Amino acid sequence: MSVLQQQTTGAWVRQQRKAPRRRKTILTASLSLLVFALLAVNIVLGSYTVTIPDFLAMLGGKTIPGASFIVMENKFPQAVLGLLVGASFGVAGAIFQSMLRNPLASPDIIGISYGASATAVAAVVIFGVRGAGVSVAAIVGALAVAMLITALARGRGGSGLILIGIGAAAFMQSAVTFLLSRADINNAQEIMVWLTGSLNSATWERVAILAVALLLVLPFAAAGSRELHGLALGDDTASGLGFNVPRARLLLTIVGVLLAAFPTAAAGPIAFVAFLSGPIAKRLNGGAASMPLSALVGAAIVLAANFVGVNAIPGVSLPVGVVTGALGAPFLLWLLISSNRANQGG
Repeated sequence: MSVLQQQTTGAWVRQQRKAPRRRKTILTASLSLLVFALLAVNIVLGSYTVTIPDFLAMLGGKTIPGASFIVMENKFPQAVLGLLVGASFGVAGAIFQSMLRNPLASPDIIGISYGASATAVAAVVIFGVRGAGVSVAAIVGALAVAMLITALARGRGGSGLILIGIGAAAFMQSAVTFLLSRADINNAQEIMVWLTGSLNSATWERVAILAVALLLVLPFAAAGSRELHGLALGDDTASGLGFNVPRARLLLTIVGVLLAAFPTAAAGPIAFVAFLSGPIAKRLNGGAASMPLSALVGAAIVLAANFVGVNAIPGVSLPVGVVTGALGAPFLLWLLISSNRANQGG
């Protein structure tokens, strides 16, 4: 091979390596702009509309009668909470789906979100817990269920864990139904709204708590991204590449559970956000999983669903979980049908 041919071949190889990075950069920028646009739409448009100059003036400290309270204490914190919740669910889903190599392995499918819900409801109905105590109960429940299904599925692989998780989710859902039947009417109504998944109770305090929690946990997710890519190749391959598979699984499981539990505690178990974000981001990224892209997709889903829920039906504000559930259920059915066809050879 001549020197010219070697140089041409080397240039082609470098170009091929740069192409995925360029694609991901463009995709990240595009999704970031989409999320920013949806954030702005949720704040300034809808049932109560303000102009951008008025919003900027309120950000600068100006008080506009009526508008300041509705926008700064209602719509703005709802939008920011939706962004944080969606991003957190998106990363949690991407972690479990990549680690277990199955798109069904999201926290809301394998029982982790239901574990958080069941313990939170039990804390309210049985012990009369309120406020931060409910959030703590949700986090503890999510961790407990995750550790339980991991222990029960040991040696059974990812498919075994998913099946055990689905069984655990069904059990937890039954427990929630029983607890609701024992609750008084006021508690039951409040719990049902929370279980649906809603941003209506958003406050700046909740936003700050969730933001701090994510700032503490997300660095561990970033640190575990290399191990996650290794586990996505399979346990045997990951071991052959020098990864400590049990330690990596434990670390990523804890991080994924926390990233699912924190937004659940803040806004309830918003259905299918974790389930949808990873596969959509993966498809957009040419088949490569990405936690940052999953976070952006999750944030976009929640913000878009919140705007639709608030404004789709005049005079009626649907919880964001109703809209995401309507989006996610058909996707789940399509995934199950397509997987079944693939297993049958067509």
